[in-house]
Amino acid sequence: MSFFPKISFQREVEEYLTKVFRNSELISALGTEEVESKYRSLLSHLSHPPAFTTVRVNTRLASVKHVKKLLFEEIQKQFQGLCVPVLEHPKLQDVLLIPVIGPRQGLNKHTSEVIVGAQCGYAVLRGAHVYVPGIVSASKFMKAGDLVSVYSDIEGKCRRGAREFEGVKVFLGNGVSELSRSEIFSSSGPLNGMGIRMTEPVYLSPSFDNVLPSHLFLQNLPSVIVSHVLNPQPGQRVLDMCAAPGGKTTHVATLMHDQGEVIALDKIANKVKKIKQNAELLQLNCIKAFCYDGTRALSVEKREDEQEGPPFLPESFDRILLDAPCSGMGQRPNMAYSLTLKEVTSFQPLQRKLFTVAVKLLKPGGILVYSTCTITLSENEEQVAWALKTFPCLQLQPQEPHIGGEGMRGAGLSLDQLKLLQRFDPSAVKLQGMDINSLQDFREDDLISLANKDCIGFFIAKFIKWNSK
Repeated sequence: MSFFPKISFQREVEEYLTKVFRNSELISALGTEEVESKYRSLLSHLSHPPAFTTVRVNTRLASVKHVKKLLFEEIQKQFQGLCVPVLEHPKLQDVLLIPVIGPRQGLNKHTSEVIVGAQCGYAVLRGAHVYVPGIVSASKFMKAGDLVSVYSDIEGKCRRGAREFEGVKVFLGNGVSELSRSEIFSSSGPLNGMGIRMTEPVYLSPSFDNVLPSHLFLQNLPSVIVSHVLNPQPGQRVLDMCAAPGGKTTHVATLMHDQGEVIALDKIANKVKKIKQNAELLQLNCIKAFCYDGTRALSVEKREDEQEGPPFLPESFDRILLDAPCSGMGQRPNMAYSLTLKEVTSFQPLQRKLFTVAVKLLKPGGILVYSTCTITLSENEEQVAWALKTFPCLQLQPQEPHIGGEGMRGAGLSLDQLKLLQRFDPSAVKLQGMDINSLQDFREDDLISLANKDCIGFFIAKFIKWNSK
C-alpha cells in the first residue's frame, strides 16, 4: 500500500540506479521479474517513513526496563491514552521500538495552509512538530491558535513568505498554529521555537523533544547495530573517523562502560561541538572530539609534541569505525532526491581515501567496520571488493548481531562473502500501513521481525587486519 508517490530522482541518477538494480548478476540469480518488482518496491518504501521509531537507551544511567516504563507513560500522554506498545529488542539489549501508526487516511483538511521545506516535512513524518525555521509559506490571515493543514514542498519551489502555493505539495497532517503569519515572517528576522503543534499527523509517532534527553538517543536501528558489530571493549582505543552528530560515538563509549578512549573526528566545527554536547548530556567522559579531516588523520612521522589529537601514528587503534560520508539514498522518508549524478559518484573516491587511512591506523588484530546509509553498489559491495583486493591484510568477518539481509549481487563477491555483509533493504517486506486495531493483531515476534526489515536502507561490512603488510 503506497500512500505517497515513489521517490523521484534527476533523470541521470534514475538511469544510473536502474542499471545498478537490474545488473546481470542479480537478474541471473533472481530473474528479471523479481528484480524489477524488488526495485519498484524499494523506490516506494524510500518515500515512506520506517514502520518503527527506534530509540537507544543510555544504559550507563538507567535500565532498559525503567526507561521503557517512563517512555510508555510519555507516549500515552502524547497520544491521549492510545495504547501503543514499547517493545524491547531481543537481540539488542539497549534498544526500544515503538510502532508507527499510519498512514491515517480520511483526515479533514483545513482551508488555512502552512507549507514547510522538505527536510522539515520528513521530520514531521517521523514524529516532530513544526519549528519556525522550517516554515516556507502560510495562508494570508493565519493567526495564533488557528487550525491549519501542513504540507511539504518536496521539490523546494515555494517562495519563502508566499501566501499560497499551487506547486507539488504533500499533505503531512493537521495542527494548531502557535504564531501568526506576521510573527513567523517578521522583518526583524526569523524566529525560533515551535511554529505548528501537530495534532493530527498522517503518521503518528511520538515527539522526543525534551523527552528523557539524558536517557534516550533517537537512532535508526541499523545505526545502533553498527556499534554492536564493532564490539568495542573497555580499555581499548577506538577511532570514529566521521563521527557527527555522535550517535555511534556515544554508543561505542557506552558499550565500553566509559573505560578507554574514543577519538571522534569530523571536519565541520559545529558538528564537533554537537558531539561534545551529546557526550556531556549522556555523561560520557572517555570521548575526545576533534575538528579534523579524516583523510589527513595519519601521521607519517613521530611528532615531538605530546598532543593527544590528530594526526596519529600508524597502528594506533584497536577498533575503527568508518561510517563514511555517502549519497544517503537509504534515508527515509525522501520523496524527491536532489543530488546530481556527479555528486552521487563523488563519494566512492572519498570513501576509499578514508578507508586507506583507516587500514593504516588500525593495529594488527584490530577490527574495522565500514558502513553507509545508502543503497548503491559502488559505495557498498564494490568498496568491499576493492578493499579485499587492495589490502591483502584484511579479511571479512562474521557480524554479530546479523539482523539485516546479505550483500547484493553485482560487485563480483562470492556468495560466502555476501553472507558476511549486512544490507538493510526496506523492500524485503511489503509496504503496509498500521492502525491501532491491526496493531493488536500482531504477535510481538512479528512486530520485531517487521522492525528489523522496515527500517532505513543501510550497509555494514566488518574486517579484521591480520598483519601490517
